[in-house]
Amino acid sequence: MPEKIGSIYVVGTDTGVGKTVLSLLLVQFFLAQGRRPFYLKPLQTGCRDARDEASDAAFVYRHVASLRGRDPAEAVVYCFRNPKAPFFAARDEGREIDLARVPAVAAEKSRFHDPLILEAAGGLLVPVGPEALMVDTIGRIGARVVLAARAGLGTINHTLLSVEALRARYLEPAGIVFLDAAGTAPDLIAENMAAVERYSGIRVAGVIGRIPDFDHPPAEFFRPLEFLLKKEEQM
Repeated sequence: MPEKIGSIYVVGTDTGVGKTVLSLLLVQFFLAQGRRPFYLKPLQTGCRDARDEASDAAFVYRHVASLRGRDPAEAVVYCFRNPKAPFFAARDEGREIDLARVPAVAAEKSRFHDPLILEAAGGLLVPVGPEALMVDTIGRIGARVVLAARAGLGTINHTLLSVEALRARYLEPAGIVFLDAAGTAPDLIAENMAAVERYSGIRVAGVIGRIPDFDHPPAEFFRPLEFLLKKEEQM
C-alpha cells in the first residue's frame, strides 16, 4: 500500500485565481496514481446549491469521469446563495457557520479517501464567522497548504502577503502554484516567480496555463503537482 498523503488545502491569494482548477488537477493527478482522492469544498457561496452550474463541486464532478453521475452535494459542507464572504452570505440567509463541523466532515471523508483535497473560499482573510477568517479553518484540519496564485501583474504583492498571513499562524505553505489563463507574457511570469521565490523562500512549483479541455488537461500541467509531491516526500 502506498504511504498515506493526508489532507491538502488549496488556498488562494484572492478570489478567482484558479483554486478550483488546481483542485481538479489534483484530483485527476491522484486518481491516475491509483489513489482514492476526495474533493471537499467546505464553504461555497454564489450558487443555489451544490448542484448549481456555478458550484465549484459541480465543476469538479463534471470533469472527473469516475464522479459523473454522483451528487456533488457530498463534497460541500455549507452552500450559500449570495456571492459574498461566507460569514455575510450565511447572515443573509439567517444562518450561522459551525466551524467545528468542517474538521468533523474532513475527518469522516479521510477515513475512506486519500488524499483529501480541500478548497478554500476566496482569499485567506475572508470572514467566515464573527471572529474567524478563512485561514483559521486550516489549522483546525491540520492539512498541508498549497497556495494558488495568479501568474500576472500584482501577484508578487498578493502572494507575499498570503505567505505572511499563513506564517503568522504558524502555517508554512507546502508550495506555490501560478495559474495563468490570461496568457501573461513569459518574461513577466519569470520575474514574478523569481521575486516570489526570493522574498518568500518558497519555490514556485510551476505554471498552469489555459486548459482547453478540462476532461483531459495537458500533461505538462501536472508537472507542478509532481514537484509538490516529490518535495513532500523529501521532507
